[in-house]
Order: sequence, then C-alpha cells, then structure tokens
Amino acid sequence: MTDLASLRARVRALEGAPAGTAGTVPLGVAALDGVLPGGGLARGAVHEVVPRETGADDGPATAFALTLAGRVLAASEGPVLWVTQAGDLYPPGAAAFGVPPHRLLCARAEGDAGVLWALEEALRCSALAAAVGEVEHLARTPVRRLHLAAEAGGVTGLLCLRRRTPPTHAEPSAAATRWRVGARPRAAGETGPRWHVELARVRGGPPASVEVQWDETSGVFALAAPIRPGTAAG
Repeated sequence: MTDLASLRARVRALEGAPAGTAGTVPLGVAALDGVLPGGGLARGAVHEVVPRETGADDGPATAFALTLAGRVLAASEGPVLWVTQAGDLYPPGAAAFGVPPHRLLCARAEGDAGVLWALEEALRCSALAAAVGEVEHLARTPVRRLHLAAEAGGVTGLLCLRRRTPPTHAEPSAAATRWRVGARPRAAGETGPRWHVELARVRGGPPASVEVQWDETSGVFALAAPIRPGTAAG
C-alpha cells in the first residue's frame, strides 16, 4: 500500500507514456460480447460493478471486477491501480483472476472522496492500463467527472460499490455500463467461481442477464446458462 502523496508522485512520474488504444476488449463470452456495443468492454470509459445482494456478494463483485481488469491488462501495456479504503485486497490472489501481482499497484485512500480523487488522477495517466476504486456510494456527478478523465487519458476505469444497500436498476448513472454480480453454486469439476452477472445498464445496448463460470486454470469465462433479456436500466 502507499499513501496519496506517494501516489501523486508516482502518477506524475508515469505521465508521458503513449496512450492506450481506444476501442473495446472482448470478455470472451460471445452471448455477452454480442450485447455490448463494439463487441466488448469499452476502453477509456468508466464501468460500475455492484453486488446483487447486500454484504454477501461483495467478494463475487470484487472478483468479477478483477476479471474485467485482467481482460484489459491482457490487451494493454502498463499496470492497473487499485484504490481501496479497507486495504484488504490480496495481490497474490488477484493472479487467479487475470491480474498478475507485478502489474498491480495498490493504494489506500480515506473515504469516498479520497478514492474518487485518486481515481480521477489515475484515469488521466495514460501509462496505466486501468484504474479501480472501491466506494460506498455512487452518484452521477462524480462518476461523470471520472468518465471525462477516462476519456482524456484513454484509461479504463472500474468503480466497485461496497455498501449496505446496492443501487436499484432505476438509479441513474453516468457510467458506460453497470454490472450486478452475485454468487452461484459451483458445479462438479469446475475450477473457479460461478456468478450470476447482470448487465443492468449499458449505453447503446439492452440490459441482459447471464450465468458465467470463471476457469482459474485457463483464465477464461465459460457460459454457464443462456443469456436472458434484462429489465429496464437507469
């Protein structure tokens, strides 16, 4: 972990590197990539990942965010910065979800305001592949600021929600996508977790719901259940 003063210095030292290529990063599930504009997760944009159930699904949501960051890392140069409030991210464990420790920078910030400041600074640094922040509340205005920073820096941003009451489908958002993630029972022989992933909101596309299994051995998603139309999103 590092403090915000050290993070500011590190971000400034990284600035000046060539910006990443815009576009999308396929997630590797055709049924899911097919409903995402451009065929994958938009780069240079901000995406929200929230737990389906309060408290119980914090772990699955964090793990899914790691897989998204891992997909971006696989298609980019540079590291991912992860900003937490609790400092409980375990870097060696992130490797199972596609984020090798040598490409992971961790910082700890005080409260949502500290996380959002650090994340905005990071998203403007084109030497990073992605930047992730854990917050307790989501609001349209700060997310909009982050999205503009992501567009300017070409860095993909992820916001992980950790709070007692997850947002509803109708809650407005400035993010490119909002994902709701919950745990599902693992089938016999599976080597990784299974999740119910709901694409609750996506710009330019319909919401959808799918059950996926993450294979920790191969580092890829597998479709565990057919994709289903989602409900209206905010």
